[in-house]
Amino acid sequence: MDQAPGSPQGPQNQGPSEARELPVCYRHPDRETGIRCTRCERPICPECMVDASVGFQCPECVRTGSGTGHAPAASRPRTLAGGTVTADPRLLTKILIGINVAVFIAGYVRPSLLNDLVLLGAWPPKPFTPTAGVAGGEWYRMVTSMFTHHEIWHIAFNMLSLWWLGGPLEAALGRLRYLAVYFVSGLSGSALAYLLASPTTETLGASGAIFGLFGATAVLMRRLNYDLRPIVALLVINLIFTFSPGMNISWQAHIGGLVAGVISGYAMVHAPRRRRALVQYGVCALVLAAVVVVTLVRTAQLT
Repeated sequence: MDQAPGSPQGPQNQGPSEARELPVCYRHPDRETGIRCTRCERPICPECMVDASVGFQCPECVRTGSGTGHAPAASRPRTLAGGTVTADPRLLTKILIGINVAVFIAGYVRPSLLNDLVLLGAWPPKPFTPTAGVAGGEWYRMVTSMFTHHEIWHIAFNMLSLWWLGGPLEAALGRLRYLAVYFVSGLSGSALAYLLASPTTETLGASGAIFGLFGATAVLMRRLNYDLRPIVALLVINLIFTFSPGMNISWQAHIGGLVAGVISGYAMVHAPRRRRALVQYGVCALVLAAVVVVTLVRTAQLT
């Protein structure tokens, strides 16, 4: 989440004498995987994994009910995190990108619109009573700032990151759980920026939510025993840019989103099966409660 101006490869198994390549997913030949369907034993990647009572199954075995010609209601395809497998695993990612692009175009046509959507702490600042900004009662800015961008490079970079990270994560978690991680991360980024940044600084962009997707993706890859080096390297590069002098980037939003993404992502992929939904959404609710507390504390400081 930037401040406006003026404002996987799977791991390799080592044999006793030489490295041995992992098999590739039977539906995606470009993806190596160490997971196999517990029914037909075909190799499957995270996008094709369907959570079963024991291990994972491929979509075909779940759909056919292991040769019976139909799948019982209790065996509906499920993702690794317990979400429902859908025909278009990137639907929400496409919708989020569409909303960001639509807001960007609207802001380009009517530049004054951005002034009403960006994250602004308080205006005017103390000793005056704020009439605008979050401290002035405009809490909606915590959300709308997640969909606003100032420059074409800004939205282009963020949307490419959203497509690259969001699609696989949506497929692995399921739509509702993916959306929960996205908004929890974005709101956490907004809250930390509101708490630590200057109250007159305008902050905007989807980067807080995207850093949350970085964190959740790393947790997911660790859960699947994938090589973490590519995602860690990319994250380190982004953090270097975040803290580089003169970049005018809201490090508060990035760090807030990253931490929330790791926490909510861990809950999504490590929740016990028996109380999975309760743990997953309960953790998200706790993070949102922390967001509310931080917002209230900062508002009290500014009013």
